[in-house]
Formats: sequence, C-alpha cells, structure tokens
Amino acid sequence: MKFVVIGGDAAGMSAAMQVLFKHEEAEITVLERGPVYSYAQCGLPYYVGGIVPEREDLIARPVSFFREKGIDARVHHEVTQVDAEKKQVHGTNLDSGERFTVDYNTLLVASGGSPNRIPAGGADLKGIHVLKTIPDAEGIIEDFKDKEHITVIGSGYIGLEAAENLIEAGKSVRLINRSAKLGSNFDQYIVEALRVEAEEHGVELTLEEEIEGFVDDGSGRVRAVQTNKGTYQTDGVIVAIGIKPNTHFLEGTGIQLHPSGAVYVDPYMRTNVDSIWAAGDCATQYHRVKEVHDYVPLGTHANKQGRIAGSNIAGERMTFQGMLGTAIFRFFTLTAGRTGLSTKEADEAGFDYSCETFEPSPYAGYFPGSKAFRLQMIKDNESGRLLGVQAVGVNGVDKRIDTSSVMIYNNMTVADIQNLDISYAPPYNSTWDPIQKGARRM
Repeated sequence: MKFVVIGGDAAGMSAAMQVLFKHEEAEITVLERGPVYSYAQCGLPYYVGGIVPEREDLIARPVSFFREKGIDARVHHEVTQVDAEKKQVHGTNLDSGERFTVDYNTLLVASGGSPNRIPAGGADLKGIHVLKTIPDAEGIIEDFKDKEHITVIGSGYIGLEAAENLIEAGKSVRLINRSAKLGSNFDQYIVEALRVEAEEHGVELTLEEEIEGFVDDGSGRVRAVQTNKGTYQTDGVIVAIGIKPNTHFLEGTGIQLHPSGAVYVDPYMRTNVDSIWAAGDCATQYHRVKEVHDYVPLGTHANKQGRIAGSNIAGERMTFQGMLGTAIFRFFTLTAGRTGLSTKEADEAGFDYSCETFEPSPYAGYFPGSKAFRLQMIKDNESGRLLGVQAVGVNGVDKRIDTSSVMIYNNMTVADIQNLDISYAPPYNSTWDPIQKGARRM
C-alpha cells in the first residue's frame, strides 16, 4: 500500500498512525507545508502570552518520532495539484524550489485551513500577523516584545484568547470587530458578559466597524488601522477572522466541495472520488441537530476524523457519528461554552423553539464562592428535546456544557433531563443541577 497524507497535524498523523498500526509494511508518505508536525494550535495564544513557556510544550510528537516509525515524514513540501486519474500528488519543495511527484494507492487530504486575510490596502505591511502555526506565534513574540499597543481584529475564540494573553503580557490592546458581538458563535445573553469582562480588564473595544485599510509608517510597517469610522494608532496587529479550508489544489479532481470550500465526506471520511479520503479542518462535519453537512473546524473533530479515516483505510469499519459544535474557552476570569444550536442557528434550521435564560449558582448557594453564572437553554417545542445550551461564568460552565452535549447527542427531552441522576454535594452542585432547573422551567 502506498498511502499518501497531505498535512502533518492532528487529522493527518492520527490517520497515518492507524494505518501503521495495522499495516507495518505500508509505504506512508506525509507531505507537510510547514516545519512542524502534530502541534497544539489551540495553545498558541497561551504561548504568545507566556503561559506556555516553550514551543516544545506544544508539540505532541516531533517529526523525528514519525520518521523513526518508518513514515516518510517530509516538511516544507507544499502540494499544488492532485491528479486523481493517475493517482499522483504534485508539489514544490519549499527549501530547494524543486518540483516533486508522489504516487499513491490511497490519498488522505488532511491539509487543514489557513487564516482569512483582510482584503484591504496595506494588509501586507510588517507588523500585521495571523496566528495559526508555531512560526506565526514565534514571529508575534519576537515582533511585539518591545511594542506597547496591539490591535486584535476579530472576536472569535482566537481573537479573544489573543486579546487576553496580550493584556496579561502587559500590552495595551484594542479589539476591532465588524459586529457588535464578542464571541461570534454565541448569543447576546452570553456575549454581554464577555463585553463587560473585556472592559473591566482594559481591552479597548471598537465594535461595528469595518476595516478599510492599514497605514504605513514610512518604513513598510503598520502604524495605524483604518475603519469606516476612524483611524487607530497601533504598534502591531493580529488578524483573527476565521479560517478557510486548504483545498485549492483539488481543482480538476472532481471532488465535491461544500460552500465553505471544505471537502464533502461521508461517515467513513470518503470523498466522492475513488481512493481519496479527507479529514480535519479541510473537511465537512455532519451536524447531528441540523442534520446537514457543516463546517466547524475544531481540534476535537480533526482528531476523531483522522482516526476514523485511518482505521477505515487500514481495513476496519468505523463511522463519524457527527458533532454538535461543542466549544469552550477562557476569557480572563470567565469561562464561556456552548453546544448544539444558537438561536440564530435554530431560526435558520426552521425550528419552532423556546429559549430560557437565567442565572443559577454552580453549586449550593450557601457554599462559599458560589457565584451565579449565565445559562441559556433552547428547546424544540414540537418534540421537547434539548437543542442547544450556552453558558458563561466563573465556575461550573465546563461541567454543564459537557453534560448538555451528552443530552443533546442522545436527543434527550427536557422531561428526560429532569429524571437524570446527577451527582450532588454542596461544594459541587445543588440538589437540582442547573441544567435540570432549566429543564423544569421550559
């Protein structure tokens, strides 16, 4: 078996190791555009902020580990074309500039995603960064070490985490966002708490403004950000406005793409083209509540999909059972999390739903430190099943999001939830868990 993987991170290496475990004789070639394999992208903001002190702390397994296992693990090899008829991958060695061709019997596209750029004048000036790879983070650390004011553009997970870590590192931070919300995938009841938290920790919020350009300081470096409402001086910029799938090199293969540009895959991670599979941030994920192919690029999905793809390629039979868009992040003293549908998504999906918002205590109200948190629950009025949960607060959010994800995954109704046997002791919970209290109110 000649097994070729495009991409050396979570999905790609999870698949490669599954094939290696089952078929030690397989010829496995991995083509990675960057210099690092199997690293923790979600930890990059904390590396920038100094909470994670060393780059090696973010690397699960170095390239040498895979080479010692017999995998032809290449770095700085960028794929530019796939010939599905001849079963060949073409690309460029970025170190030498030479072209290369690799034959395959089976191909896995695990090429991930690339940060979106702002199509505005001056976007290529020095001092403007994205945060997706370890070299990106190292470039930011080096560039910002003697800078005082940084502008973060975008208020998704990476944007908010970057803003927090820059503040913790002693920088002044302005966050610019084109909408009025912080936390692009959250509803207003939750994002209002994030806005207050940002202001209390000194983040300058510039909301509902569109980026129109960047101002050159005369030396080729950014000195200001221009929006449709003003010009803001800055010493550096991080652009964090989401990612797009790396699938441009699949043109001409006949592979079907989602409107996002991600590769459509079936539950086995197969594409519509024979012998080509896909997984991770370049592939779709089936949404269990919406019942459609969706694009929610998260590390949890990438690891699952890579393992499933590799197992199936190796001859087993596994399926990806779908996802709920479950996510969580820290923002200064707060934790914010979500699972299932937001109200916007419920509207778009055509559900007749009810939404309940309230502020329960994470554990017994009389116990020291029991500070109320914000909880939002969405119920399908027709079936009574739970559709979505969002929460934000100092304590107790992670537990409720994770338990809610299990409830939604299993199509539980609000009546079912009230009957669950959930642990209780004053330091950990109240006699009725907050999710059960919400179910009783709906």
